[in-house]
Amino acid sequence: MSPTSSSDVLIRKLQSISDLREGDIDVLKDIQIQEKDFLANYDLVREGDRPVNSFVVLDGLLGSTKLTGDGKRQITSFFVAGDIPDLHGLHLSVMDCNFTTLTAARLGFMRHDALRAICEQHPRIATAFWRSTLIDAAIYREWVTNVGRREAYTRMAHILCELIFRLRSVGRIQDHVADLPITQAALGDALGLSTVHVNRMLQELRRRGLIATTGPRVQALDWPGLTRAGDFETTYLHQRNPAA
Repeated sequence: MSPTSSSDVLIRKLQSISDLREGDIDVLKDIQIQEKDFLANYDLVREGDRPVNSFVVLDGLLGSTKLTGDGKRQITSFFVAGDIPDLHGLHLSVMDCNFTTLTAARLGFMRHDALRAICEQHPRIATAFWRSTLIDAAIYREWVTNVGRREAYTRMAHILCELIFRLRSVGRIQDHVADLPITQAALGDALGLSTVHVNRMLQELRRRGLIATTGPRVQALDWPGLTRAGDFETTYLHQRNPAA
């Protein structure tokens, strides 16, 4: 069943990575979350900002980004429904990256002082939040490996596997069909490839019968084959039930 409220989205994500009890879930349901909609390519947080809120992704896709001195963009991670991209802002007062909407997105904002009070009073929730940030760090490590050492074809297959797996784990897609309205330019910024090279790699995945695409919809026709092509293992995502 699809989540029906902003707290449901957050709870489902935390349950997928941590052990929460009924009392913890009740506390999370009472968090005050202010929902807002954003268009694609909006900078929610900029490097150097000092935010007083963290936000949970309710719908859409976000990226953490860094800019070089000459304005080139590197996307360092994707964030899907249930993720709290800037949770580390609870303890790091100055942001060291940007968070940008890559598609139209709906976000839920939570005050830092409220989150700190919850963490102080409910250690299992604090542990779940900590685990979430540790998994974010694991994803960064995998992405460094992807961009630094894998060939372009493998990089593309890997990032599609990751997105499909993460969306499945929070109940946003069934089987292996995902709506991914990401531009090829954004995929290039995530993979360190030109848009021309991105297009070629997608064509090659289609040619080999691993994926089918219709507009923004991506279907993994051969999931085992796609994971082999992408050198994709789920360990770094640290799901409680990765086999599902």
